[in-house]
Amino acid sequence: MLRHLSIKDFVIVERIELDFMSGFTVLTGETGAGKSILIDALALTLGERGDASQIRLGCERAEINVTFDINHLPELLHWLNDNDLQGDANSCLMRRIIETSGRSRSYINGHAATLQQLRTAGEYLVAIHSQHAHQSLLQKDVQRELLDAFAGRDDLTRAVKLTYQHWQDCHQRKVAMQHRAAESKDKREQLEWQLQELETLNVTPEEWQALQADHLRLSHVAALLAAADTSMDTLSESEYAALMQINAAKNQLQDLLEFDQQLRSITDLLDSAQIQLQEGIYELKHYRQNLDLDPQLLQGIEQRMSEIHATARKFRVTPEELPHLLDTTIGLLESLDSESDINHLQVLETAAFTSYRSQAEMLSQVRKKAGKELSLQVTAAMQTIAMAGGEFSVSLMPLETGNANGLEQIEFRVAAHLGLPLRPLTKVASGGELSRISLAIQVITSKVNVVPTLIFDEVDVGIGGQVAEIVGLLLKKLGKDRQVLCITHLPQVAATGDQHLHVMKCLNQQEKNMQVVSKMAFLSPQERIEEIARMLGGVNITETTRQHAAEMLQGGAGD
Repeated sequence: MLRHLSIKDFVIVERIELDFMSGFTVLTGETGAGKSILIDALALTLGERGDASQIRLGCERAEINVTFDINHLPELLHWLNDNDLQGDANSCLMRRIIETSGRSRSYINGHAATLQQLRTAGEYLVAIHSQHAHQSLLQKDVQRELLDAFAGRDDLTRAVKLTYQHWQDCHQRKVAMQHRAAESKDKREQLEWQLQELETLNVTPEEWQALQADHLRLSHVAALLAAADTSMDTLSESEYAALMQINAAKNQLQDLLEFDQQLRSITDLLDSAQIQLQEGIYELKHYRQNLDLDPQLLQGIEQRMSEIHATARKFRVTPEELPHLLDTTIGLLESLDSESDINHLQVLETAAFTSYRSQAEMLSQVRKKAGKELSLQVTAAMQTIAMAGGEFSVSLMPLETGNANGLEQIEFRVAAHLGLPLRPLTKVASGGELSRISLAIQVITSKVNVVPTLIFDEVDVGIGGQVAEIVGLLLKKLGKDRQVLCITHLPQVAATGDQHLHVMKCLNQQEKNMQVVSKMAFLSPQERIEEIARMLGGVNITETTRQHAAEMLQGGAGD
């Protein structure tokens, strides 16, 4: 629950420190005094967006600090720990700073936090019912959300949304595949023709390298034969062949060894050269024997290379890239086979729809049960707020195919008085009736909300008299289980509060000029009499008005 609120330099607030208690707290004050400023400041710490216009004139920044007692909120404690935002075991401190530059800083328990983290934490702590709730209640989405909140099955509503989205994703994939069917057919035919061409050619990287080497050799075979013959002649077959010359030189030097042994190393080298030369001649003879001029072989190689080049040009790749293109084509065809399995997609869609339908039907049953209970409770409340004989009903209107919110549309219907037919809430003509029904629904649905602090911002607009007193007692009763804060202009409601916070505006001297500032303070019993009397009688307060105010306070305290 809300324990402490500190506001500094926010709108027309200079500085305010407030300590709150459990129960029902009312906030009153003249129009324009700044009652809603407290709600706006609290909303900023709960993640609402702010801007520099909210900073008090002449100040550099606005700062709001709020302390909550979270002793009975284990889920929030776990969330804080999971997000490294932990603080004291039983409290949560939330802080928001807005600077004139427009920059905003947020903190939870002294740790820097994002606006989304403020909002998430705020969902555990506070629920604000604004004065515009009456009109928003006319919206079908708001009616559905209120019923689902009353049913208390957030897990089921989330499951319906998720399964519906999955079903739609599967359906869209199938439809997209059907739309691409013609394109896939043309693409498949092209790929199959390409695959047939490449498989018929059947070229490998190794074959292409061998073809290039063989073509280069065969196209120069005449030159190679001539060079081999000339070399053979020079080395061993002519009259002055190199082999015979080396042999003669070696024999001549060997005959002179007996005269000079230094020639030994030379003759050894010549002997080695003779052996190496002889090996070379043998290899050259072998090469020459295998080097035949074969025009048919060359023609076959050139024809094969021509086919490869032609196919490469057809597919706009190099000959070296043709094997890779074959692998790519096979992969693309396999991919088409996988994507075009519409039957498989149909199976997935059917399974997704079945899952969605199952979750949605469960939600429908929960809504029917919750709708009956909400109808009974709101109808009972209507009997106490000057709508005796009236009836409230939650209608579930089936949808043809369902949507992310389920298989039905929710519509609140009401008969304001006995004998009138049930009609959609949007058809209720009286603004006062709408206000009373709306407030009854908000109070009833708030009872099932686990949030410890409930704030009602002028939700009693459009009611008065005995109905206002009953509304005050409803809020007071709600305050026995929760902390309830209510901004009100009605003395009947104000008189039922356990605590009374008064908001006023006054002039404050700021250097050379005066500024209007808002002050807030909790009232003593005697001060409450004066405030209730003001709300009853306006400017001229008489003793009779004060006595009436005292009686109202006594009646409110008695309940």
